Amino acid sequence: MKKDILTLLDLDKEDYEHFFKRSIELKNRYKKGISDFPLKGKTQALIFDKPSTRTRISFETAMSQLGGTTIFLNANETQMSRNEPAKDTARVLSRYLDCLVIRTYGHDLIEKFAEFSSIPVVNALTDLYHPCQVLSDLQTIIEHKGGYENIKIVWLGDGNNVAHSWINAAAVLGLNLVLACPEGYYPDQAILDKAVARQNGSIEILPDPLQAVKQADVIYTDVWASMGQEEDLQARKKIFEKFQVNKELISNAADDVIVMHCLPAHRGEEISADVLEGPNSVVWDQSENKLHMHKAILETLILS
Repeated sequence: MKKDILTLLDLDKEDYEHFFKRSIELKNRYKKGISDFPLKGKTQALIFDKPSTRTRISFETAMSQLGGTTIFLNANETQMSRNEPAKDTARVLSRYLDCLVIRTYGHDLIEKFAEFSSIPVVNALTDLYHPCQVLSDLQTIIEHKGGYENIKIVWLGDGNNVAHSWINAAAVLGLNLVLACPEGYYPDQAILDKAVARQNGSIEILPDPLQAVKQADVIYTDVWASMGQEEDLQARKKIFEKFQVNKELISNAADDVIVMHCLPAHRGEEISADVLEGPNSVVWDQSENKLHMHKAILETLILS
């Protein structure tokens, strides 16, 4: 039976643990120069409505390193741009491909693809969620902290799609998650309520960033205006100003706190340049791990 990853609530704890173990194994084998080609003869398609650097390149490279092939499609270049229903496109592509990776705006579109596809569908970002990002982020935390249990993870900034995926992960894995967001920019209440209802771990929303980061083991931030919100950036700069991750703020966290950012970073806005480039930053490890996590995801979903 095919499995999709549309949100992190689609996964059980055992699924997470499998992905963490396998991605670290594949990373270690790659570092030793060992090649693995379990997906030889397999093909994935990337259908992207939104710009991408890391997500696109890491999925394409992951498939290549595993022996498979990638077809990249801009949605505007398909018949969907001429109003072909997503359910028709999904059923046809299922006859050609082994996996479909989609990066789009409305989450309902990817749900429609999953409903009518007979092959795995992977969410490479929607306006509501970014599940694969958080899977690779958790891999990074495991590598630097030895695990995710009893780790205080603090999200600073907008309650956006990445924040929503952190909330989902917290609900499944029982994380200690604190989200510090300006009032009016909290995560979606329905997503939060669904996660809290699981009564697993701790999810807290605070308006005060200094209070939030006290004894934090992980501080995570993202851009203040996501794709499609650029026209709001100037107004947001004033609202989010005190949420900047800088040396003064991280001095309130644990001495060995790690700082994360899913990139692209706007130095001098959500994060200061000296912190991004400083000793607490694991941003480049975090970015690299997208490659290895995507290998684990593709291998598992396609061969299941």
